[in-house]
Amino acid sequence: MSLRRLFSSLKYAIAALATTLVPAQAFETQARAAWVYDVTTHTVLLDKNASEPLPPASMSKLMTINMVFEALKSGRMQMTDTFPVSEKAWKMGGSKMFVKPDDRPSIEDLLHGIIINSGNDACVVVAEGMAGSEENFARLMTDRARELGMAQSHFANSSGWPDPGQRMSVQDLGILAVRLIEEFPEYYPMFGMTGFVYKDRVPSNSENRNPLLRIKGGDWKADGLKTGHTQEAGFGLVGSAVHDDGRRVVFVITGLETDAARAQESEAIVNWAFRQFAAKTVVKQGSRVAEAEVFMGEAATVGLTPAKDLTLLVPTMGQTNINASVVYKGPIPAPVEAGTELAELIIRIPGLPDHRVPLVAEAPVAKAGFVRRLTVTSGILWNTYVAPVPAPAPAS
Repeated sequence: MSLRRLFSSLKYAIAALATTLVPAQAFETQARAAWVYDVTTHTVLLDKNASEPLPPASMSKLMTINMVFEALKSGRMQMTDTFPVSEKAWKMGGSKMFVKPDDRPSIEDLLHGIIINSGNDACVVVAEGMAGSEENFARLMTDRARELGMAQSHFANSSGWPDPGQRMSVQDLGILAVRLIEEFPEYYPMFGMTGFVYKDRVPSNSENRNPLLRIKGGDWKADGLKTGHTQEAGFGLVGSAVHDDGRRVVFVITGLETDAARAQESEAIVNWAFRQFAAKTVVKQGSRVAEAEVFMGEAATVGLTPAKDLTLLVPTMGQTNINASVVYKGPIPAPVEAGTELAELIIRIPGLPDHRVPLVAEAPVAKAGFVRRLTVTSGILWNTYVAPVPAPAPAS
């Protein structure tokens, strides 16, 4: 059966940490939807309407970029490859890279044009070059989003141009942002670039619109990812920043009324995420946090330990309650190999999702010899068939 244990060694480690904690102050965002995620500890810090499908505006260009990054990484395309510019691409409105029909921009230039200039024209060039038409490319984007677990994403175009069929949730955008950071480290630095002018055309559109990239000093630095704005969507941003201690936060906001409000809200979210929470290593790899009962083994129990250091994101300053328990199905039948996953450590911190950490066998436990197996079996038989049954209490 399933057993729960709260062990003293773990309890003491948690208690020592709890003396330095306080419940974090919730962030009251003005955004219509928001999602804040600590990448380092895999912790969702804020979820406001995060699964609601909404118009993503130019933030959906991140999916177009993902499609290009995947093709580059697989070798299907090279940065030096070029695509023709159709009349449709040339005539696109809104934010532009300013390609012309006689151009053959490289993949590298097109990526800069999409990431920095937010070029709708560059997106169409990529879509037509990779899939023959923007409609085909949008279907490929939708299918790939489903494969990546982005259940609330549907694409009608490659650029985020207003369309009833163009929808993404902020959680999906956040999932995509984390993917771009973790899966494509060789390409991701492009998101931190602040300016690009294609063939010296229209320098007034050369500056990256991400307001966080212009913040200097302090103990964190932003390095991505994408802004978005349409009348229907409002002002939004998919952002990421890294603290001096190495922690990374990704966030998505949308539905703000002005560019200034977006900039203010973005900076406030990053400051809140880094000031209100801290990463703490509460249990070291190899440290025994519990024991599990072993059936028919040379030892009656086996130590349980995390396979790696257990680092949690916890609220800073003051005190709060942290509860921990270990869950396993036991007793564990022998033999047991060292490193075998046997249990799960569940840590509950008020205001944050439960942390679930696998625990593994600290050491091997061999199958018991004949004498011990006979002793265990005899004990079971005695308790089952021979041990006296308590007499019923007399009726009152």
